Amino acid sequence: MYIETVPNRRSRPTILLREGWREGKKTPKRTLSNLTDWPAEKIEALRQLLAGRRMVPADEAYATEKSRAHGHVEAVLEMVRRLGLETLIASKRSRQRDLVVAMIVQQLLDADSKLGMTRLWRTSTLAQELGVEDADVDELYDALDWLRARQERIERRLAARHLEEGGRALYDVSNSRYEGRTCPLARLGRDKDSDRCRLVIAYGVMTDAHGCPVAVEVYAGDTGDPATVPDQVDKLRGRFGLERIVLVGDRGMLTQARIERLKEFPQLGWISALRSDAIRKLIVQGAIQPSLFDRQDLAEIVSPDFPGERLMVCYNPLLAEERRRTRQDLLQATEKEFAPIQRDAARRTHTPLSAEEIALRVGRVANRFKMAKHFDLTIADNRFVWNRKTQAIEAEQALDGIYVVRTSESAERLEPDNTVRAYKNLTDVERAFRFLKSPDIRIRPIRHHTEDHVRAHVLLCLLAYYVEWHMRRVLAPLLFDEENLEEARQRRDPVKPARPTPEAQRKKSQRRTAEGLPIHSWKTLMAHLANRTRNWCRIAAQRSDQPPFRFEQLTECDPLQAKVFERIRLFPGYGNPK
Repeated sequence: MYIETVPNRRSRPTILLREGWREGKKTPKRTLSNLTDWPAEKIEALRQLLAGRRMVPADEAYATEKSRAHGHVEAVLEMVRRLGLETLIASKRSRQRDLVVAMIVQQLLDADSKLGMTRLWRTSTLAQELGVEDADVDELYDALDWLRARQERIERRLAARHLEEGGRALYDVSNSRYEGRTCPLARLGRDKDSDRCRLVIAYGVMTDAHGCPVAVEVYAGDTGDPATVPDQVDKLRGRFGLERIVLVGDRGMLTQARIERLKEFPQLGWISALRSDAIRKLIVQGAIQPSLFDRQDLAEIVSPDFPGERLMVCYNPLLAEERRRTRQDLLQATEKEFAPIQRDAARRTHTPLSAEEIALRVGRVANRFKMAKHFDLTIADNRFVWNRKTQAIEAEQALDGIYVVRTSESAERLEPDNTVRAYKNLTDVERAFRFLKSPDIRIRPIRHHTEDHVRAHVLLCLLAYYVEWHMRRVLAPLLFDEENLEEARQRRDPVKPARPTPEAQRKKSQRRTAEGLPIHSWKTLMAHLANRTRNWCRIAAQRSDQPPFRFEQLTECDPLQAKVFERIRLFPGYGNPK
């Protein structure tokens, strides 16, 4: 007997159980039963039985003792090894290195406290892969101390890999809230995420020209951004041994005082931007005139107020219109909040409002909308009057859409278009802060008690972002991230707002790759990879006098998972770090 499938043109195939025998040179056959309505698994079981195989119920053949998520661990560890990150941290394998790598990977998979990590990495195969199943929280803190002691060596190797003489380095500073009272780095300051005054710790991140992280420095929470610049200059010239490099920082970072200090190093270039008061002065002097933008939106000028510098004046009409509209909305919202205060002050005759009470209410409104500079305020007992400063508003409107990029680099080294692009690439550092603070890495809130542990925690998060930065570029075709971003930036107008490329728009609209695979976010792709599990099984159909036979089995890759591993394995890596 055998099973035969008979195809039909306009309906599903017919499945028949048949019997055949030999009559001379002929093989007659007859149908014993029609199995078309049987479930596919039942037909396959009968097919195997007819082939002479012994059939055992699945629950009697073997038992799955435990199962652990593995695919996301496999992908991240493969990327870590392709990057040579283990040898970059330490050339020889050790218990401390394995713990540090495990913390870096866990920070990407599901960030938590160090105690939480020792619990979480046992829910996946991470602890087994790195041999740290027995690690406790005290070992993790010892490994943090070990990592902190190696920070200079690690950053020097990263700089040798990603920075070069004559290249550019991007730098910016952010902060994160601190939970606790013991760390001396935690100071009262403005939290850049919530704009509230709270205990924060500041940290500055340096990247290469493409946004790849290279180094990080931690500062007390009340440290001003410009005060961190000298440390970065010393790091570039001293620790990294780079004489000729261009430092790119925003106008709040590279202030005039810091730029004067940078001029003491002729081989050290810089790119920054002018503040609004300096731009207003150039307009008053006539150095910036509307006729500059009759045919172009970018013009290079010089000014005796900025000797030895090149100034790239940019005008973005879309940005100008947006700022005018935002200003008018904020002015109207401020006046709407002022009106009830004015009415209360005028009608309360029996219990008049004091000037102090009125000032407190007005101050809350002014701080909320940041428009106090555009109003003349008259406050007295039972009296509140305001008027717009029309001349100041018009003077500020004259600056709308205009910004000026300044640089020490000559035109031979850096053309005007590329100067503006280089300054706008600071968004890559802002993106680094966004990812560091996101649920992907979760650098905040910072809870460590000692200064060294805080510094090591921030370094650990930077190394996790280093892995994610490379993985995002390798897996960009499978993510909503824009592919070939560097080439797209070179084609775009340096002044106008960036727009997504046609390829990026296609991905967002179709949500599938050219191969038909679904497009994912980073979070959902990691979750999908985690569906590839490692299973620990035991043969159940054994004699009682035999020892149990156990084996491990990996879930087969689906097409998307296979594509992820294929792309990661195609990454060439960097070889041995210097």
